[in-house]
Amino acid sequence: MIDEEELLLGVLNTAPLNGGHPEEHLTGERGADLARTLGGTGSPEELEQLRRVRDALQSLIRGRTETLGALQQVMDEVHMVGTVTPGGLSWSLAAPDDVRLAAQVIQAWSAVSQRLPGRLRACANEECNLYLIDHTRPGTAKWCSMATCGNRMKARAHAARRRSRSR
Repeated sequence: MIDEEELLLGVLNTAPLNGGHPEEHLTGERGADLARTLGGTGSPEELEQLRRVRDALQSLIRGRTETLGALQQVMDEVHMVGTVTPGGLSWSLAAPDDVRLAAQVIQAWSAVSQRLPGRLRACANEECNLYLIDHTRPGTAKWCSMATCGNRMKARAHAARRRSRSR
């Protein structure tokens, strides 16, 4: 079973920028394979739901709340089912097949946001469209990857400082 952070980032990071242009990874066979890997059906309808949820969550993470309605539309098709066992009560999500994975992504976003407030964020590189969950002790991680975006941004800052000193 995929954990909630892996599920959330697995969907959020499906529209990376390549040469300044977004690539769409939630379409066709590539998207279907990813959805099945994440526990979904891979159907075109499911991929459409995932794209809608991804876009809404990306906007929300960047501080735009007008996308809450898109998330609510998905959750309106979901209900929770309680199961009583000798060990207690457990709850599971019940939803149509094409909505279930999108609803699980929303659940993962909510859980991560509550457990790690302020730690889910967009990469600080404006030329990147990826997201990260900051697990550093001080909570200061800025980049999706230190090896790519972090190194690139530090090199740019260094070059800018050198240029300003030489003037």
